[in-house]
Amino acid sequence: MDFLFNLTGPTLYIIIFCAKIIEVSVSTIRLVLINKGERVKGAILGLIEIMIWLIVVSSVLNNITEDPIKVFVYAIAFAMGNFIGVTIESKIAVGLASIQVVVGEETGEILAEILRDESYGVTIIDGRGRDDSKKILLFIQLKRKKIPEVVKLIKQTDPNAYMTVNDIKSMLGGYLK
Repeated sequence: MDFLFNLTGPTLYIIIFCAKIIEVSVSTIRLVLINKGERVKGAILGLIEIMIWLIVVSSVLNNITEDPIKVFVYAIAFAMGNFIGVTIESKIAVGLASIQVVVGEETGEILAEILRDESYGVTIIDGRGRDDSKKILLFIQLKRKKIPEVVKLIKQTDPNAYMTVNDIKSMLGGYLK
């Protein structure tokens, strides 16, 4: 560990930069996992996160008045870590989601059948639009990873469909692909 305190200049800046990006990315993913109920995975990432944080902060604070550039490197890496962490999280897409779709009566039945053929559970509710036109409300629960695939199917069937997408913390019963 002493080798970190003896480093100076570009080598130290690169280590601080990379380690901080990793630490903040891990932190972002940890928070998402905890919010999704993945306590054990979140705790493991928390251990990794705090170990990296302690090492990085101690190297930044060591002789900070003699090398204030470390503070700027640390701050820039923090921002980059947030961006990268959110990007990684969107790729792994942990958890469940719910999509609600409002479409015309004819399109709703066709769309429900298409989604069911793709093994998605769909609940249909009758509704009325602003001008008293008949509407179909489709409720679809799915894994977050599948959102782009389902949205694409919906848009191909009805480009004017009204959709809302929400994260859900837990789901009991029902049908999930």
